Amino acid sequence: MADKRASLDEIRALAADYRAQGKCVVFTNGCFDILHAGHVSYLAKAKACGDVLVLGLNSDASVRGIKGDKKPVISEDQRAIVMSALEMVDHVVLFEEPDPENLIHAVVPQVLVKGADWPEDQIIGGDFVKANGGRVERIAFEQNISTTKIIERIGRRFYGAS
Repeated sequence: MADKRASLDEIRALAADYRAQGKCVVFTNGCFDILHAGHVSYLAKAKACGDVLVLGLNSDASVRGIKGDKKPVISEDQRAIVMSALEMVDHVVLFEEPDPENLIHAVVPQVLVKGADWPEDQIIGGDFVKANGGRVERIAFEQNISTTKIIERIGRRFYGAS
């Protein structure tokens, strides 16, 4: 299995090379804690927006800052391995910040993809991408599928928790 992880400097150079080759670079980001069908569907739709999909993956510290001390369930190294195994993901870049603004500036994607639950004017990096000639795509999520719901279902089934 190929390790698709890249550092900030590596992805900056790779993305510039792809653009020079005329390839369309797509960027999306997220925690992707417990991979599920909704994630896979979302990533397949993101990849369909261009030629190369760069995935910004929140580090463990970043996830805790956003979602609280109980997450992530899966460590950043293990999440990066799982995400690297997905055919539609070309590169995985861990980031420590609470948002991917710096990473988006390094990649300069032609397409920035986020979930449709985000209003376009609140998508971090959207203005930067559009100012550089790119576009923002919002993708609808699969209904009733989320990491939180999976964790809750496990709790109810195995531990009687609500």
